[in-house]
Amino acid sequence: MASLHLTKVAVGCRDLPALEKRIAGRDDGGEVRVVTRMRPRRMEELVGGSLFWIVKHRLVACQQILRFDDRADGRLDIVCSAQLLPVPAKPKRAHQGWRYLDPADAPKPGDNDDSGIGLLPPPLYGKLAALALL
Repeated sequence: MASLHLTKVAVGCRDLPALEKRIAGRDDGGEVRVVTRMRPRRMEELVGGSLFWIVKHRLVACQQILRFDDRADGRLDIVCSAQLLPVPAKPKRAHQGWRYLDPADAPKPGDNDDSGIGLLPPPLYGKLAALALL
């Protein structure tokens, strides 16, 4: 079992359906490649973990990290399962690149969102997050 996850902002995605469409378009035999310039120092801990996607300041979905592949151009592919699993929306600030996420802080696919945060419209959620109220 993996002890670590990654978070990444889904730049240009307005909602979960837009992210689902993007992932489906990149599906290559059940795998999706996410390119990064930086090599994670904790790669061994990440294999088997998940890549959590941030949309509008919320963790909304995850994919299992299968492996890391070097590219000819010096960058690195994070190879993930093409299966995108929705998770209960959880507040998460946007950032550049990727960040580590401890398992204790990661929402689990299939869990219920008892807080109601996931039901907030994205514009309202964004304003509340900007005011640090979420």
